[in-house]
Amino acid sequence: MTTARDLAIVALGVPPDRPLEQGDLSLALAGAEVFDLIEAKALVVDGDRILPSAQAPTGDRLLDDAATALVRQEPYESIEDWLWRRGRGLSSAYVDELEREGLTKRPRGLRSPLRGGRTEPVESAARRRAEERWAQDEPVLVALAAAAGIRDEPAEEEPAEDAPELAGDAVAAVLAAVGSAVQELRAVRQRKAIEDAAFDNIWRGY
Repeated sequence: MTTARDLAIVALGVPPDRPLEQGDLSLALAGAEVFDLIEAKALVVDGDRILPSAQAPTGDRLLDDAATALVRQEPYESIEDWLWRRGRGLSSAYVDELEREGLTKRPRGLRSPLRGGRTEPVESAARRRAEERWAQDEPVLVALAAAAGIRDEPAEEEPAEDAPELAGDAVAAVLAAVGSAVQELRAVRQRKAIEDAAFDNIWRGY
């Protein structure tokens, strides 16, 4: 399993009273894929750029798709550009993939925060692994989940030594890019909501 899959499984288990924005989750999933591809030695992060390495199958279809999608020509691609390009519709892709593999089921009378209650995780080794990482507050998974709105941001006063996995320029660069992209998307949604409300008010005046 991968961090991206674990994040998707955790997202599907979010209570219905905490709805998620698919766009925010898609950006976080694209960031998770960067970490998974680093672990698979399919890329390295240099500053704010993603440099592809020799491609080798990972055994994960979506992750292999991500590796194939890497820009392989200089000056390569920035992390944030990757998030926007790869993230388009990515939350739906993970929901569909988990369902295809039998790792989710269609709930009865219970709305999931994604895809209108279409699926929820079933008991499986994949779910147990994701829940174990979640219960252990694994820093990278928690940081991505916070960016996606799955949980609140970790308290800033927490000592850095409690999160050793967050050390390193590459990890910091990816998480910063995810946070920036999510904030930009939320700002776009807010502007659109204000514009729509203003438009409605104009029509009510006629």
